[in-house]
Amino acid sequence: MANTYYLTKEKLEELQAEYELIKKSLREELIENAPNLLEGEDTNPDFSVYEESLEEKESRLKVLENILKNYKIIKTPPKEDRNKVQLGARVVCQNDKAESVEYKIVGTVEANPFEGKISDESPVGMAFLGKQVGDTIYLPQLSKQYRILKIQYEDA
Repeated sequence: MANTYYLTKEKLEELQAEYELIKKSLREELIENAPNLLEGEDTNPDFSVYEESLEEKESRLKVLENILKNYKIIKTPPKEDRNKVQLGARVVCQNDKAESVEYKIVGTVEANPFEGKISDESPVGMAFLGKQVGDTIYLPQLSKQYRILKIQYEDA
């Protein structure tokens, strides 16, 4: 059974564009840029680099195909459910150092902690899901605590 990949519309468009770009560049490499296998009696070193490049692109294409066949768009929940943290929520909270931090709960494909995007499958993301403003989350495995100050959804 295939995984379901939760994506924002923006991430879906980005992945579709990457897929098309790789397909196009693969065609060009296969048709126009293929070096000769042999250079004299020896294997052409450029051919090995060419083969590796093709393998990397083909591998990435397979990953993208799997995601594009098995995705669901993250939608803003109905108004009555926006008081709880769900996929797509932007959560403003206070950490145990009394600092304000903000996270967006996204699917695994989009997660990037350096941009404040955390996966719904990460320990922090899982702990936030279903919580409301005022709730405190304690993560013993990370020795961290968060108090939710605000929950918002972009399309709300």
